[in-house]
Amino acid sequence: MSSRTDSTSSGGNSHRKLTRRGNCRVPGVFLDRDGTLNEEVGYVNHLNRMKLYPWATEAVRKLNHAGVPVIVVTNQSGVARGYFTEDLVNAVHKEIATQLASHGAHIDAFYYCPHHPDAPLPGYREQCQCRKPATGMVDQAARRFHIDPASSYVVGDSYRDMRLGFNIGAQTILVMTGYGLGEFEYHRKEWPRQPHLVAENLLEAVTKILEDIKGGARLSLSKALVSREL
Repeated sequence: MSSRTDSTSSGGNSHRKLTRRGNCRVPGVFLDRDGTLNEEVGYVNHLNRMKLYPWATEAVRKLNHAGVPVIVVTNQSGVARGYFTEDLVNAVHKEIATQLASHGAHIDAFYYCPHHPDAPLPGYREQCQCRKPATGMVDQAARRFHIDPASSYVVGDSYRDMRLGFNIGAQTILVMTGYGLGEFEYHRKEWPRQPHLVAENLLEAVTKILEDIKGGARLSLSKALVSREL
C-alpha cells in the first residue's frame, strides 16, 4: 500500500520556477509537518488542535518566491492506531493550505503515511515503504515534481526525519521546535550521524537553504552545524 497524497495538494505555481533543462531535475524541500510547520501537540486528533507556527507562512512563502518545490511528508500513524481518520488528515492539510494561501504561500503537495507495523486496525497494519525514514513519499513526489532528492533538503524536528534525508542523500536540517530540542539535547551523542545543520525554527532553516542554493555550495557540517551546550 502506498502513501497518500490528498486533494489539498496545490501544485501551485511558484513565483519563479527553478530552471529545468531536458531531463534535469531540481532541488526540493521536504518538510515534516507536526513540530516543524505546525505546533507539536502529540496527535492532531481535532482540527482545532492544528496551529501553524507564527514564522511558518513567511518560511514557505520565501521558498515559493524562489521557485523551490515545497513538499510536506508526514507520518500519521494515529490513523492506524484508530485515533482519527484519513478524512481528518485531509481536513488538517486543507486548513494548512487555506491559512497559507491567505498570506500568499502554498505547499506544492502533502504526502502522508497512515500505516504502522503494529497497528490495531488490520487495514493499516503493514511494514510499508512510505513510513519515514523509508523513502516512499519522497519517491512519489520526486517523480511528480521532477525533483532530484540528492540535491534536496529535509527539514524536521526528529532524528527520523534526518534518517530520511540520509536515505535519499539530501541535506538535513534539524529544527529546535517540536521534539527537536529534546532530541538534540538528550540523544545527539547516540546518533551515528549528525544533521548537516541545526536551526532554531523553519524560517531560519529556509534562510540557510536559500543561501545554500544561491551560493551553489552544499551545507557542511563543519561549517554550518550550530555548536550548542544545552
